[in-house]
Amino acid sequence: MKIEESNIVETNDYRVIIYPASRPFTTKEAKVVTEKLYDFLAGWAAHGKPLSSSFKIEKNQFIVVCVDEEKEMASGCSIDALGKMMREIDEEYQLGLFDRMKASFVEEGEVKTLKLIDFKTKLRSGEISKDIQVFDFSKNTYLDFLSHFLLPLEKSWAASIK
Repeated sequence: MKIEESNIVETNDYRVIIYPASRPFTTKEAKVVTEKLYDFLAGWAAHGKPLSSSFKIEKNQFIVVCVDEEKEMASGCSIDALGKMMREIDEEYQLGLFDRMKASFVEEGEVKTLKLIDFKTKLRSGEISKDIQVFDFSKNTYLDFLSHFLLPLEKSWAASIK
């Protein structure tokens, strides 16, 4: 089930795992990723107990998996199983889902992703405007994701780049 179609209530604080791709998905990739995640999450369990979970592809580039841990905690083994499936998707399409040394931001309405070192260099040199919004992939609860996933540069983790 997709987040927007799920029974997950946005006032509850569910666990979120964000997989940021280094580039937008093609239409075919988005379709296959959606199908694989839908199938995987339908049988996702922790210690034999089903996990109430959902997902969405945000901005056609970020996979956001949500699990209701008030019903059942995601165990290390269940998180590993999700990670294994995501690695298979990553390897098949070369998405860079596990590359954490990158920065994604919105500039003039367009999502852009750069290697972290290039992002810092271009921000310092003024090649990237200070009027951008920056994505934060470290969010681990749904409420934090909703309110702090995309922030103006000055309120983001990148504000400290001088």
